[in-house]
Amino acid sequence: MKIVVLVKQVPDTAEERKLDLTTGLLDRDAGDSVVDEINERALEVALRVKDANKSTEVVVMTMGPDGATQALRKALSMGADSGVHILDDSLAGADTKRTAAALAAGLKVTGFDIVLAGNESTDGRGGVVPAMVAEHLALPLLGSLVSAEITEGAVRGVRQGEGGTLNVHAALPAIVTVTESSAEARFPNFKGILTAKRKPVTTLSVADLGSADLGSAELGGAGLTGFGPGADARVGSTVIVSTTERTARAAGRKIVDDGTAATELAEFLVANRLV
Repeated sequence: MKIVVLVKQVPDTAEERKLDLTTGLLDRDAGDSVVDEINERALEVALRVKDANKSTEVVVMTMGPDGATQALRKALSMGADSGVHILDDSLAGADTKRTAAALAAGLKVTGFDIVLAGNESTDGRGGVVPAMVAEHLALPLLGSLVSAEITEGAVRGVRQGEGGTLNVHAALPAIVTVTESSAEARFPNFKGILTAKRKPVTTLSVADLGSADLGSAELGGAGLTGFGPGADARVGSTVIVSTTERTARAAGRKIVDDGTAATELAEFLVANRLV
């Protein structure tokens, strides 16, 4: 079985995240970047399948700039077998539609039995890319699972809702996303860190993606455009019209309790229509 796990490099949520006011894009030099934690949970699901069946191949795939290779290496140190990096300057600023199209094209190139991902990234929080990938590939989506069981020909899992749980299943191939309620990811051990440096990472450019039969019926007539030699680099890219730095929060009013604090607090709440 071949499992492909979609991973994303995101700004460390423990640090301040900033935009480049010139381009309107993420300022990747403003802080550290890490593998999105929700993707690590998806990888853990794949690695547990591999633990039970050593013939399972686990591939991690990402789309991003040069530095995103670090995310792949982290995943490889955790136990993945190989990595795929979709890397092309024309993909800078890609929106969810173009990102999903690129990932779907990359998956067609690499092949897979099942694709795992987090239900939403911690930076964009769109939560739509896996569903869009499933649409491009004309495959079933089992989204937002709290647990998943993968066998040779099928996947089943539990989705938690506000009113209860839902048991879902599908035949392979399929796309699956997990939530933060899924099992926590393992830590890389010393052997994993050393072997990660020797594991293969394949780089795919837009031209490599365009070499696949992107317009075939196998993609559900998705019509993946914007790829291949001469493609318009602006197709499917987010255009930033203007950017403004967020105004610093003003200091709050401090009330010293001299016996009238309760009255002042009540007056403040009423004046600001908070009660």
